[in-house]
Amino acid sequence: MSSTEASPQPTTEQPVLVAGGSAFVGSHTVRALVAQGRQVRVLLRPTSKTAALEGLPVDIVHGDVTDPDSLQRAMTGCASVFYSVVDPRFWLTDPTPLYRNNVDGLVHAMDAVLAAGVERFIFTSTMGTLAVNPAGPVTEDMPFNWRDQATDYILARLQAEETFLRYCRDKGLPGVALCVANTYGPEDYQPTPHGKMLWDVARGKVRFAIDAGAPMVDIRDVAIAALQAEKYGRPGERYIIANEFISNREFYNMAAAEGGQKPVKVIPRSVAWGIAWVADGVLKLLRKKDYLLKPEAVFLSNVFQQLDNSKARRELHWEPRPVADTVRDAVAWYRANPPAE
Repeated sequence: MSSTEASPQPTTEQPVLVAGGSAFVGSHTVRALVAQGRQVRVLLRPTSKTAALEGLPVDIVHGDVTDPDSLQRAMTGCASVFYSVVDPRFWLTDPTPLYRNNVDGLVHAMDAVLAAGVERFIFTSTMGTLAVNPAGPVTEDMPFNWRDQATDYILARLQAEETFLRYCRDKGLPGVALCVANTYGPEDYQPTPHGKMLWDVARGKVRFAIDAGAPMVDIRDVAIAALQAEKYGRPGERYIIANEFISNREFYNMAAAEGGQKPVKVIPRSVAWGIAWVADGVLKLLRKKDYLLKPEAVFLSNVFQQLDNSKARRELHWEPRPVADTVRDAVAWYRANPPAE
């Protein structure tokens, strides 16, 4: 079957597996599946926090994507697998874990999918695997064109997606990839670093933002996209799951307004880059490892611009909600469930 042909829709009576179901994307996917009345298994490590799954009627199975046997056991009898496992630690000095978790773990999962006869594999990828196009919107068809500037984290995610697409093409993996933008919204139990930043602005703890911007998407809309991809997605295809590009000034001022705060002050990127460059040099001299304040972080804060989501709208029947709704609901949830300091 070619990647341009729609495959038969997956069986809904059999269980589905969500790998990485305790994290932000995975837990919202679990919630969306439960709301549809599906039988849901959740693959978690024994050490995973489960606050995001409390009260949900799911079957938790313990395993790890670096343990192929545990993956095969978890997938037995499942019609679909929603794979939302990611190691996001872009700040690691040694990138070895990024490749072990993001690439090798995915390979183990895909091998298990093929062995178990799973009907659909929905892979949560990232907008970081897309091209950079300052002249206009980026589409899924544009080849990756900034390898010489990409960080180890981006390169690991790129290798993972390239391997995924090769499995679809050469081994018949019934997979669909979602290239997801920065996610925001309620039920952020970890919380995510960017979600925590939104809340800190809303409560007045953070008063500054870098003069940058990025595409964003509501986490609930990501979960909807995953379910729509299971139903309508074409195997071997990837879909941009992003709402709109928005500047930090506009985005964080929405949060400030929701929290009754004054507008944020914007720091030029050149100043932020200079601070990060000096801090990076000092920390390296002190032989520190695994710190967040890096020039690469400033670069990534503005490298992603307009993304064209028309393919997801057209083929997956996906309609993201307004950004203002996302900010409002996220701030309300953090207010009712303040993250631990």
